[in-house]
Amino acid sequence: MIEAQELHSDFHFPQEADTPLSSDTDLEDPEGRNVKLGKAKVAKQGKKGAGEKGKALGGKGSGPNRVNGHHQENGMENLSLFEVVKLGKSAMQSVVDDWIESYKNDRDTALLELINFFIQCSGCKGAVSSEMFRHMQNSEIIRKMTEEFDEDSGDYPLTMAGPQWKKFKSNFCEFIGVLVRQCQYSTIYDEYMMDTVISLLTGLSDSQVRAFRHTSTLAAMKLMTALVNVALNLSINMDNTQRQYEAERNKTIGKRSVERVELLFQKRKELHENQDEIENMMNAIFKGVFIHRYRDAIAEIRAICIEEIGVWMKMYSDAFLNDSYLKYVGWTMHDKQGEVRLKCLTALQGLYYNRELNSRLELFTSRFKDRIVSMTLDKEYDVAVQAVKLLTLVLQSSDEALTSEDCESVYHLVYSAHRPLAVAAGEFLYKKLFSQRGADEDAMPRRGRQCRNANLIKTTVFFFLESELHEHGAYLVDSLWDCASDLLKDWESMISLLLDEPFPGEEELTDRQETALIEIMLCAVRQSCECHPPVGRGSGKRVLTAKEKKTQLDDRTRITEMFAVALPLLLAKYTVDAAKLTNLLQLPQFFDLEIFTTGRLEKHLEALLRQVREVVEKHTETDVLEACSRTFYALSNEEYTIFNRVDIARSQLLDEQIDKFNRLLEEFLQEGEETDEDDAYQVLSTLKRITAFHNAHDLSRWELFTNLYRLLNTGLQNGDMPQQIVIHALQCTHFSILWQLGKVSKGTAKQGDMVNLRKQMRAFCLMCQRYLTTVNTAVKEQAFTLLCDVLLVFSHQIVSSGREALEPLIYSPDSSLQAELLGFVQDHVFVYQDEESNTDDQRYDEVWKIEALHKRRNLLAGYCKLIIYNVVEMSTGADIFKQYMRYYNDYGDIIKETMSRTRQIDKIQCAKTLILSLQQLFNEMLSELGFTFDRSSAAFCGIKELARRFSLTFGLDQLKTREAIAMLHKDGIEFAFKEPSPQGEGNPPLNMAFLDILSEFSSKLLRQDKKTVHLYLERFMTFQMALQREDCWLPLISYRSSLQAGADDDTMSVLSGISSRGSTRSKKSKTPSISSKRKLPEEEGSCSSTDAAMWMSREQGPQTPVMMPSPHLTSTVLREPKKLRQEEGYAYAMPSEPQPQPHTPLPPHSQPQAQPQPQPQPQPPMDYNSQVTWMLAQRQQAEARQQHERASMHYAKMRSHMQHAIRRGTGLMEDDEEPIVEDVMMSSEDRLEDLNEGMDFDTMDIDLPPSKNRRERTELKPDYFDPASIMDDSVLNVPMF
Repeated sequence: MIEAQELHSDFHFPQEADTPLSSDTDLEDPEGRNVKLGKAKVAKQGKKGAGEKGKALGGKGSGPNRVNGHHQENGMENLSLFEVVKLGKSAMQSVVDDWIESYKNDRDTALLELINFFIQCSGCKGAVSSEMFRHMQNSEIIRKMTEEFDEDSGDYPLTMAGPQWKKFKSNFCEFIGVLVRQCQYSTIYDEYMMDTVISLLTGLSDSQVRAFRHTSTLAAMKLMTALVNVALNLSINMDNTQRQYEAERNKTIGKRSVERVELLFQKRKELHENQDEIENMMNAIFKGVFIHRYRDAIAEIRAICIEEIGVWMKMYSDAFLNDSYLKYVGWTMHDKQGEVRLKCLTALQGLYYNRELNSRLELFTSRFKDRIVSMTLDKEYDVAVQAVKLLTLVLQSSDEALTSEDCESVYHLVYSAHRPLAVAAGEFLYKKLFSQRGADEDAMPRRGRQCRNANLIKTTVFFFLESELHEHGAYLVDSLWDCASDLLKDWESMISLLLDEPFPGEEELTDRQETALIEIMLCAVRQSCECHPPVGRGSGKRVLTAKEKKTQLDDRTRITEMFAVALPLLLAKYTVDAAKLTNLLQLPQFFDLEIFTTGRLEKHLEALLRQVREVVEKHTETDVLEACSRTFYALSNEEYTIFNRVDIARSQLLDEQIDKFNRLLEEFLQEGEETDEDDAYQVLSTLKRITAFHNAHDLSRWELFTNLYRLLNTGLQNGDMPQQIVIHALQCTHFSILWQLGKVSKGTAKQGDMVNLRKQMRAFCLMCQRYLTTVNTAVKEQAFTLLCDVLLVFSHQIVSSGREALEPLIYSPDSSLQAELLGFVQDHVFVYQDEESNTDDQRYDEVWKIEALHKRRNLLAGYCKLIIYNVVEMSTGADIFKQYMRYYNDYGDIIKETMSRTRQIDKIQCAKTLILSLQQLFNEMLSELGFTFDRSSAAFCGIKELARRFSLTFGLDQLKTREAIAMLHKDGIEFAFKEPSPQGEGNPPLNMAFLDILSEFSSKLLRQDKKTVHLYLERFMTFQMALQREDCWLPLISYRSSLQAGADDDTMSVLSGISSRGSTRSKKSKTPSISSKRKLPEEEGSCSSTDAAMWMSREQGPQTPVMMPSPHLTSTVLREPKKLRQEEGYAYAMPSEPQPQPHTPLPPHSQPQAQPQPQPQPQPPMDYNSQVTWMLAQRQQAEARQQHERASMHYAKMRSHMQHAIRRGTGLMEDDEEPIVEDVMMSSEDRLEDLNEGMDFDTMDIDLPPSKNRRERTELKPDYFDPASIMDDSVLNVPMF
C-alpha cells in the first residue's frame, strides 16, 4: 500500500533566488495597476471598526453608467446587480467595470451591493442593509438571511428550470471570472474586497440552507478558478522577470544599468508579494470551502467541487497536479451518485489527454487503475462510457499501464446493447490492436492480399473468434464503425483473402476463419447500406443528412460493382458449405439493380442466377433455401430491365421442382404403408424447396393445395407419415391459403375464388385440429402454431378497414376446438424443463434449453393473441392467468400483457376471469390436500400471493375499476358459500377459506361499495355464523373486517342483517384530518346502489340462506357506560346468552351504551324470538331519534369536506409544505471524526483578515456530511497516498 502523504497546507509556487534583473517592457503595467497601496496577510482575523466600514455608506456611486449605485446601461434604470446578471443583456465586462468604478468611489456601498448579489443569487428575498453590514458579524448576517428565506418553494435560481435560469448560471460564473480578471492588478490586493467576499462565501458554504450552500460553493469554486488563472499569470511574469534580471546582472559593468537592475529587483519583489497574497486566498478557499463541500450531502455540490479541481490541475499543473490534490478525485470516484463519478472521469480525461503530464500521473494510475477499470461496468451508462474513454487515454499515454486482463475487461463491451458504450469500447479496441504501425508497413501494397488492411482484417477475424460470440458480428462491426469504417469498407481486400491463393510463407485462413470473415463482410455491407445500428442497439432509424445519403449511394454502387463480379465466384467456391452460402446469398439484397444495366454486368447476373439455381438443387437446409428465395425476390423487381431474365430463371426452377414433386407424390402415395426411405427423402427435399419459395413467391398458378391436402389426409389415415413431410406440408398449405387471401383482398381474384378459399381454409383448420391429437410433438406444435395464425387472420378483424366484402371468410372456433387449443397449451407450455442434461456438453445443453423456452413462449403468445382479439372466450384465459406466479420467470411478461389487454377490452369479464383462475387453483388445492388443509400451507399462501398480485394490476384509480372489482367480490362470495360443509351443519362451508383470498381485493373497493358487498355477504350468512369465533371461521371474520375497514359507517352492527327493510345503522360524523384524502359526501342510502339492488333482487335459494341479526356483544360482562357525543348515533345491542368462547372486545365506537350501574349484573337469558322482537322495537325507537339528526349531520359533513377541499386547493396542507432549511448532518460527530481520521482529511481552520469576522466553526459543525453515505466501503479505511 502506498504510504499516505500529508496534505500541503500551502500552495507551492516555483521561486528563484533573489537576484537583480532588468525590466521587460512587454510585461510592464502601463497604468501602474500592479503597484499596491499596502500589504497585509490574509490570514489575519478580526472585526473592522464601525467607522471604518461605514464611513462612506452614505455616498453614492459616481460611475458613468450608475445612478444611486444601480446600473443605467441599455435603459435598465434602478436594476440591482443580480437583475442585470439575470437579464444578461449587458456585456459582462462593462457590468464589472461599472462595479469597479463604483468600488473605487465608495467601496463599502459597492461591496454591500456585491454581498446582496450573492444573497439574491441564492434565492433569498431578504437583503443586507447598511446597518447590518456595519454592525453585524457574518454569522449573524447569515442567520438573519436564513430567517427571511422564502419557504414557499424549494427552488432557487441555480435549480430552476427554463432557458433563462440556465443562462443565469453561466452569467453568474462569468461575472465572477471577469470580476477577478479585471481586478487582478490592484483591487484584489487591497486587503478588503477579496477578504470580505471569501469570508462571506465560506460562511454561506457552511449554512444548513441548501440554496446558500450550493450558490456559495459554486461562487467560491469559480472564484478559486479565477485566482488560479491569476496565479498562473504571476508565475509566468515571475519567470520572465527573473530571466531579465539575471540577464541584466550578467552584463559587463560598462553595459549594466544599475537603475534597470534595481527596477527589476523591485518588480520581482512585488510579484513575490502578490503571489503570496493569491496563495493565501486560494488556501482560504480550498481549506474553508472545498475540503468540506466535496463531501457535501448534495451531489450537485460535490460535482461542482470535483469539476473545478480538475480545472485547477489542468490549468496550473505545476502547483496542483500532485498526489495531494489527485487523491480527492480518486476518493470521489467511489461516490454513490453517478453525476459525481462522471465529473471525476471527465476531470481526469483532461489530465491524461496532455501527454506531458503523464509522468505526474503514474502514482495515481497505479493506485486507482483498478477502480477506473471497474467503472466500465458502472450501472450508469454515461459513467461507463467516460470510464472507457479515460482508459483509452491511459492506453495512449503508456502501453504498460494496462495489463491484458484490464484490456480484456473492456474488449467484451463492444457487444454491449448500449451503443455509446460499445462505440467507446470499439475505439479502445482499435487503439490497442489496430493503431500500431510497423516499420515495414509503409512498403506494403495498398490493395490486395498483402496490404496493411488485409492484416488488420485478419486481426479482426481472430478477435471475433476468440470472443466466442459468433452470432453478434453485427454488434462488433457497429462498435468499430465510427473509428474503423475505412477498414470495414475494404471489401476488395476481404474478397482477395477469400478468393486469392496465399503467397509463399503466408498462413492460409482456416474454414472457421473464412466463415467469420464472410459474416463480418456481410455485416459491414449491411451497415453501410442501411446506415443504422443493428436490432437491439439504438432507438430506431434516424434521418440521414445529405452527406450521409450521398455516402450511402456511393457505397451501394461500389458494393454492386464489386460483388456482382465476385459473388458468383464465391458461391462456386463454397457451394457445399451451408453456413457460408447463407451469408453470401444475403448480399444481393443490398445491390443497386440499375448498375447491372448501366455497368453492362448482364453476364455476371446470368452467372449469379446459375449459381443460385445450383445451390437450390444441391441443398436441402432450410436457411440456405430461404436465402435463395430471398435472393430471387430481391432481384425480381419489375421496375428494372433485368426483371425478365430473373423471372424466366425463377419460373424454370419452380416448374422443374413442382413437376418433380407431383411425380414423386403420386409414386409415394401409391406405395401405401410400405414407403421407401429414398422416395420419402426425395419428396421431403422437393417439398422443402417449394415451401421455402412459397414463403416469398406466389405459386398459386400451380394449384398446390389439392396435392398437399391429399398428402396430409394420407398421413392421418396411415399414421406413419414422416414428421418432417407433415410439418412442411402444413407450412406450404398455410402459405397457399394466405396467398389466395391476398389476391381476394386486392380484388384481383376470379369469380368463385372466395368460395374456394373459404372451403380450403375450413378444411385446413379441421386438418390442423385433427393433427393436434397425434403422437408426434413437433407436428402438434406446427399444427397449433398455424391454426392460431389462421384463426386470427380469419377472425372478425378481417372485415375492418373497409373490407366488408370478406365477411363470408370469417371463421370462429367452436367450443371443442377451443378446448383442444387450451389443452395443448396446458400440456406443452406449462411444463417444467428437464433438469437433466441431454448431452455431456453443458454449453450445448444450455443452448437447447434456451431454444426450447423460446419455442414455448411463441406457443403461449400465439394462444394469448386469440384471447386478446376475442377469437376464443376470455374465460379460457383463467387457465393461463393462474400460472402467473408459478411460471413468472418464463412467461410473466406475456401473461401480464395479456391481462392488461383483456382489461382494456372488458373490465368486468377480465375480473371474472381472474377470480375464476383463483377458484380453479383453490379447487385443485382441495383435491390434493383435502378440506381439512392448513391455511398456512405453501399452496394456500401461493394462491393468496397470486391474488395480491392480481389486485396490484388494477392500479390506483378505483373509479375506473369499480364495477369490475365489485363483480369480482360477488363471484368470490358465491363461490365461498356454494358448497356446504362435508362435516355437516354447524361447520363452515367447504370453500369458506376462499374468503381469505378474496380479502386481498377489498382495498380496491370504494367505501360505498364495501357496504354494498357487505350486504351481499350477509345474505349468505346465518345468524349462527356471525356468532362463531373459532379458527375455522377466521376467513369470514377477516373478510368482514376488510369490508368494514375504512368505511364511513363505523357501527356495522347486528341490525344490518335486516337492512333490506330499512337501515338502522347510526352514522358518526368525523372531522377529517389535515393529511387525509378528500372524501366525497355520500347519501344515507348509498348502500342501496344499483348493483346492490340487482344482487339483492335475486330469489332466495337453498344455497343462499337469510341471515338473521346477530348481536355484537357476545360476552356476559357489560362494559362501563360511555357518554355519547351529540353527533354520535345510537346503536343498541342485545346481550346474548353466556357463550363458552372467550370474550372478544368491541371497537370503542361500537360499544353498546347502557344506563350507569354500580356493578355489572348478569342478564336473564332470552330465546331467539324474543331477541328478534326486542331488536325490532329498539330499531323503531332509534329511527325516530335519528331522523332529526341526519340533516344536521349531513350538513356538518359537507362543510368539513368543503373546508378540506379548500385547504387542498390553496396549498395549505401541512404534508405539502417542504421547508427549505434542511439538516445536512447525516451521522454523529463521533462517527465523522473516526471517518475523517481514516481518510486523512485536512480540515484546518482558515484565519481570515480583520475586515470581517467569519462565522465560528463551532456554531455549525465542521462537516455536514457522512462520507459513508456516498462512498463505497473500500475507500473509507484505506489511505490513498
